[in-house]
Amino acid sequence: MSGARVLTFGCRLNLHESERMEALTGHLDDVVVVNSCAVTTAAERQARQAIRRTHREQPGARIVVTGCAAQIAPERWETLPGVARVVGNAEKLEASSWTEAALASRLSVADVMTTAPAPAAPVIETGGHTRALLQVQQGCDHRCTFCIIPYGRGPSRSVPGALVVERARSLVESGHQEIVLTGVDIASWGRDIEGTPSLGHLCRKLLSAVPDLPRLRLSSLDPACVDDDLWWLLANEPRFLPHLHLSLQAASNMVLKRMKRRHSVEDVEALIVRARALRPDIAFGADLIAGFPTETDAQARETLDFVRRHELPYLHVFPYSERPGTPAARMPVVPNARRQDRARALREAGDVNRRAYWRGMVGRPIDVLMEGPEKGHSAHFVPVRLQGGRAERGRRYRLVAHDLDETGLVAEIR
Repeated sequence: MSGARVLTFGCRLNLHESERMEALTGHLDDVVVVNSCAVTTAAERQARQAIRRTHREQPGARIVVTGCAAQIAPERWETLPGVARVVGNAEKLEASSWTEAALASRLSVADVMTTAPAPAAPVIETGGHTRALLQVQQGCDHRCTFCIIPYGRGPSRSVPGALVVERARSLVESGHQEIVLTGVDIASWGRDIEGTPSLGHLCRKLLSAVPDLPRLRLSSLDPACVDDDLWWLLANEPRFLPHLHLSLQAASNMVLKRMKRRHSVEDVEALIVRARALRPDIAFGADLIAGFPTETDAQARETLDFVRRHELPYLHVFPYSERPGTPAARMPVVPNARRQDRARALREAGDVNRRAYWRGMVGRPIDVLMEGPEKGHSAHFVPVRLQGGRAERGRRYRLVAHDLDETGLVAEIR
């Protein structure tokens, strides 16, 4: 093989960082990088299976494990077959970690566990996609009872606004039509910067300073932190896309309290109503945990009813997964079969909402960014398939969808 192969598990931020590692490891032969995730035990299990499969199929490959799971418990990874090195989250984006000399010297478990996070979040952008992911923040200061990620990512650190604007301008000049701001907790951006500017302030600054950027999108957003500038953008700036993905987790106040979330069901309801008043066609997504410890059938129905009542089209549903070391792992558990049933019910409700949302887009003009000759996504993040024509990758088209299928909207270039 020529150049390292990078296997990614978990969140969009991990995908983003893997692209950076691909650029840093292009000179390495017979190296496989496993960028692990600690959000669920299933993600860790998949990473371990990938390591064993890689060692079985490529016995001569040097396997390097990094990511949150490796940062939190490096001793679980360094003894797996074929693993040559464990690299902490603070080092994986540094070129010095990917030299032949660095790979030859195994980083000790103690070194990984005591490595301090980088003093500021790295600015990483990708040139490999039609939409560019731009990391503006790293780490998290909150301690939700189910989450282990702050221990893998460290405290919240913000990229200075001027640097974000500089990178965004570079991405637009290289041809990108859309930028997605990403991080571990992007709503915390600015809290460690003098004057504590908000995420909305950053977005307004970016759109003003880079007038040629057609589309700006946000990754997952804490619903407790939608600030006045974000509301202004929804009301006044069409380049700020009508798509908000909320880190909701549950729609039962008792469950939210036990999760130590910072919003209530009423807060999220008010957010949805206000946003739809400003942008009636706005698309909402939500992260949801099914079967959180102590969750009763009635509380699970509260979340399911919320999803149906507010017609949320884009759901990321996860059956609760115990994370050793978190407060939730010590709470009374919901049987796994019941977690799976509740997750299935939420996904089914999401499927119904998504189809209804797509159906409402048929016959209406949509702005589509093409990711290939026949497929793209609208500003509302609706998948669009071209029928009877081919488009130019990376170009935006004004289309009218005439139908929908199982994958999304169907449109023609006229």
